Amino acid sequence: MKKIIWFGLFGAIAFNSLLVGCSTDNTVECPADYEGALVTEENGLLGTWELTAIVAAKEVDITKDDVQNPKKDIYVQYTDCEKDAEYTFGPGRAYEFAQGQNASNCSNKLKIEGTWKLSSDILGLIGNCSAQNLKIVFNEGKSAFTTTSNYNITDVNGLTVQTDVTFTYTKTEATN
Repeated sequence: MKKIIWFGLFGAIAFNSLLVGCSTDNTVECPADYEGALVTEENGLLGTWELTAIVAAKEVDITKDDVQNPKKDIYVQYTDCEKDAEYTFGPGRAYEFAQGQNASNCSNKLKIEGTWKLSSDILGLIGNCSAQNLKIVFNEGKSAFTTTSNYNITDVNGLTVQTDVTFTYTKTEATN
């Protein structure tokens, strides 16, 4: 049930690829990769950004610990494998999103590669034959960014909670 947020995120990507990539002759046309030199505002995004927080607007209990303990802090309810998520943005517009690659004994490893661009506060990502646009907000020192979307989260009792969820990614290393 914890994975509902991640499945929702990647389900949205998959659904988006159907909307963007369909034609009348049943062939899938993937969106074109982003190209060109980086502009000044994009240089601050270069590097690796690790998932450091997930906060929901409404309390939800997604842990199967036989205790009713709903929290807005989704991150503390995640396993180490689910918390192990990061973006790496390169200077040639290449990006990688990886989950479960660094934590021990992760069975649901995920890696998406593609291209990226940043325009104002919109992070455009093209990967796995789909396009995604995320509104991001940097903190004052530009050492972290957040993105918020609305999700349906199923709690441990099978109830669905619709809520905004904010993901925070913190810069761990720069890329030149």
